[in-house]
Order: sequence, then structure tokens, then C-alpha cells
Amino acid sequence: MRSQRVAIVDFGGQYTHLIARRCRELGVYSEIVPFTKFPEEIFSEDYETLGIILSGAPRSVDEPNAPKFSAEDLLNVQVPMLGICYGHQLIAMAFNGELKRGTIMEYGRTCVMVVERDVLLMDVPDQFIGWMSHMDSVVRHPPGFKVLALTERGAVAAMKHAERPIYGVQFHPEVKHTQMGSSILKRFLVDVCGFRCDWKPVDRVEELSREIAATIPPDESVICAVSGGVDSVTTAVLLNRVLDKRLYCIFVDHGLMRKDEPEQVVATLRRMGIANLIFVKAAERFLSRLKGVKDPEEKRKIIGEEFAKIFEEEAAKIPKVRWLAQGTIYPDRIESGSAGSGSALIKTHHNVAGLPASLRLKLVEPLKDLYKDEVREVAKRLGIPEEIVSRHPFPGPGLAVRIVGEVTEEKLRICREANAIVEEEFKNAGVYDKVWQAFAVVTDSSWTGVMGDARAEGYVVIVRAVESEDGMTADWYRADMDLLDRISKRIVNEVGNVTMVVYATTSKPPSTIEAC
Repeated sequence: MRSQRVAIVDFGGQYTHLIARRCRELGVYSEIVPFTKFPEEIFSEDYETLGIILSGAPRSVDEPNAPKFSAEDLLNVQVPMLGICYGHQLIAMAFNGELKRGTIMEYGRTCVMVVERDVLLMDVPDQFIGWMSHMDSVVRHPPGFKVLALTERGAVAAMKHAERPIYGVQFHPEVKHTQMGSSILKRFLVDVCGFRCDWKPVDRVEELSREIAATIPPDESVICAVSGGVDSVTTAVLLNRVLDKRLYCIFVDHGLMRKDEPEQVVATLRRMGIANLIFVKAAERFLSRLKGVKDPEEKRKIIGEEFAKIFEEEAAKIPKVRWLAQGTIYPDRIESGSAGSGSALIKTHHNVAGLPASLRLKLVEPLKDLYKDEVREVAKRLGIPEEIVSRHPFPGPGLAVRIVGEVTEEKLRICREANAIVEEEFKNAGVYDKVWQAFAVVTDSSWTGVMGDARAEGYVVIVRAVESEDGMTADWYRADMDLLDRISKRIVNEVGNVTMVVYATTSKPPSTIEAC
């Protein structure tokens, strides 16, 4: 029996991944498909696609180059369809509804009034709060559609084709601010599409194991890049249960790790039964190449290139190595411009930036379709220690992206010690597991201070903590003032050469989570 899935057609909207995540939380496997691949990649031999969701977009539907589908395009797809925000407007335009631009603008919480009951709105009250984020509005529903709900300003908030299971909603049911939003999505997935809602991330363990066995020929070996984070360790353990001694895990200490991390990683991998563990100490090699480099993308590029060179050198020593395994996850691919649609490159990840031709290794990424929290569930099923499972995400280029400007020995020392203090204090306060990440950044700026009655000049350190579900968007964490006071005092008193500690209060977007 083929696995079921819902296809999310991506127009570049900020909530596309949130839609996909909400569907998965409801037990329905979801995948994001670029609008340029519609309808070719909607249906495949691997999945039984029972429904389609058209996502939001940052553009206006009536712009000359905005993505559009015709009524014929939509009618030719023989599965239920739900348009959200831009998708709602696209459906209205395709079927000759009337849209107005900029006359009715609605953002944030908006009152939605049900005017006709339908299975989609079965669970909501006659008036409910919907989360809006739009300038264009559907002011007259298309012929052949019926209005299900209106906004408080009279725009069409929800509609349905009279004969076909084609729905449109102007509000965002995937956003938690929408009242009964999950119920609306579940009604679409279960009652309209007919999903079983039985998908769980942990069920992917056996499926991924079968995929690995089918992909890697029995006479070929794999090298796996391990950083010590939950993504790479989970990748290694998954591969190890299938390949055993045909797996060679390479852990490179590039000198940019957290405090005491190299020793902890090696000990953990050995406890997990990794037989072939190659520990490469290469701090001097990386730091010498980073000397004088200030541009963050250039730093990432250098680190990625050096990793590739090391893997090439180590691979040459191992017989029959044909594959390189990496712990790439879904957000990595999206932010690096490897998937999705209409999304700009945010940053380069060294593990998805492309392999040099000289490496001559094929790539295997078993976790590439999973979100971070789903990887953690898989890790727990595999018996990976909690200290790895719950560890905050850490960038592949390490502390280099938490140091603004050139990576020097002094800035690296400060960054490593300050990060350790931030993590320790968040754990002591019992809030480490409540945030997505908490860490310290060393800036290129200095601040005048007074140390022991004498004037002193030291670095400015930024403390950053964010709440997030998948790393694609994040809100800054409203930390307790006493916690921040303890962190600030400890960094200034214990680290040395720091005269100012500040706290970052900007969300993503507009900022990224990491500094560089």
C-alpha cells in the first residue's frame, strides 16, 4: 500500500512550511512542491496524493509575472484542493471572481463571520478569529462558487466550488492565532480528502532503513560527516544499523566547536556502536585559512571547501567508498535555495553547497525531508542519548558564524566561553528546553569599560535566544531579567576582555537566527 501525502504548492509564502508542519502534526505526510512543477510533480509512483494545498505568496496575484493557474488547470486535478491566502485569491481569479487591490487591507487577528455551514467550518463558532496577512481581497466570489464566510470588512473569507471539492480561505488556518485553525485543516484532510491521519515521524525509521539498503549496493562503503548534533548523529546511527562496518564516520574537529564538544562527540559515537570512527584534528588547518577573512559567506565557503578536501583525503584511504552521507534536513535545503519556490537564498550551508567533482562521491541524505523536531523523534526511537537529542541546533561552520568579522584566537576563546555560560545558565534556570537556541555572539565592536578603577576597552557580546518550531521563522525569547543579569555578570567577570553584554530582541524575519 502506497503512503498517503498532501502536496503543498509553494508560491514563496512565509507560512508554507508552517502549513506542511501542521499537516504532519495531524498525522498526514506533507511535501512542498514548487508551483513551477504543478501539476507534473503532484502525483508520483511513491505516494498516493489525496489532496493539494495552494500556499500564500509575497506577491499580488494580479502582477504581470505572478504565478497563475487557469480554471482548466485546477479542474484537471482530480483531488480536493484548498487555497490559503494567495491560493484563495488565485482560485478566485482563475474562476472569474472579482479582486481588489489595496482597498481592503487586513493584517493580524480579524473577525470572520460564517454565512453558510460546510464541513470545512463545522467546528468553528458563527464568529471566530482568523489570522490575516493580505492586501488584495476577493470582493465578489466566482460564478459557480458559494460563500462560506466573510471578514468583518465584507471580503470573502472562505468559499467553495458548488460541485467540486475546491476550497479557498483568505485567513491562515495553519497559524495558531486562528481560532480552531487546526480543526479546519483536519476537516479538509480527513472529511474532504479522506486521509487516514496515521503518519508518524518514528514510522520513518524502518522506511528510511529500507531506502538506505536499496540505495547503497552491498559491495560499496559510505563515509558519514558527523558534527555531533542530532541531525548528523541520527544519520550515522541510521546508516550504521543497515551498513555496519561498511560505514565510516568522520568527525572533523575544525577548532570551531563548543567547549569540550569534540571529546563528548567521540565518546557518544563510540557508545552508539559506531565501529569505524575517524577523528580528524584539523583546527590549525581551518583557522589558518580563515585568517583575515571577514565576510560571512566567504567564511562559510572556506569551511565547506576544507571539509570537502578532508573527506576526499580520508575517502582515498578507505576501500570501495562511493558515498558521502550528510545530516541535511528540510530547512537546510530550503534556506540554501535547494528546494521550494520563490524563496531567496538566505545563507549557504556547507553540507548542501555542492560537492567538488574531484570528490567523486554520490550523496545520501536520509533526513532531507524531515524537520528538526521530527528528527528528534526518530533519534529517540533509535536510542540516541538525550544529551544529543535535546541539544540546541549548532551551525555546521561552528562558532565562525557566531563571530562577526575575522575569526581570531581571542574572539574564538571569548565566543566559546560565553556560549558555555549562556547554555549553562539557561539549563540552571530550567528553560533550556523551552527555547530553540540560546547562544552568544562576539561582535567586531569594542566598548569602553572600567575594570578595577582603570579605563578598559573590550568586546561587545550579544546574547541571542529564540523560540521556534522549525527554524524557518523565530521569535526572540522574553527571558527573565534575573537570568540575563546572571549571564551578563558571568561573561564579564569570567571570560575576560568583554566590557558590554547585550540581548538581541529581533525576530526572524527580518533577522536570521545565527549572526552570520
